[in-house]
Amino acid sequence: MIRKRNGFTLIELIVTISLIAIITGVYLIAANPAGQLASARNTQRISNLQTIMNAIRQNIADQSNEQFSCASGAIPTSTARMKSSAGGYNIAPCVVLGNGAYGLFSFPFDPSATSSYYNSVSDYDSAYSIAANSSTGQITVSAPFAELNKTISVTQ
Repeated sequence: MIRKRNGFTLIELIVTISLIAIITGVYLIAANPAGQLASARNTQRISNLQTIMNAIRQNIADQSNEQFSCASGAIPTSTARMKSSAGGYNIAPCVVLGNGAYGLFSFPFDPSATSSYYNSVSDYDSAYSIAANSSTGQITVSAPFAELNKTISVTQ
């Protein structure tokens, strides 16, 4: 008499689990989720820098002398971090809506720099940098914490 068995043998289970592991490994190598996330953060950085530069351009367009106007003074000619605390260039009060009325409700900050945050125009650290070229007048904003060995900056 032949008995009918229900279920799977140990060999069948091992083969199935091995195939699932191989397919998952190939997917992780091909999809590179860490690289995709880093690329997404870099895209956010580009968008943030363009937003900041647009606010700077609007500020300049409003001035009769075509110069950036800010209570913090002129944009520094050496690279400075945009932040409210000492050692930085406090640009947020000059461009955030309600203070500078240039379309920003808050000041953009780096999506992964551990020190970056925004609470108010008097309490923030964008982790982005700004500098003005003294000979050409060009303004450059940059993201020093860009990932994937990218250099991200916007120049006007």
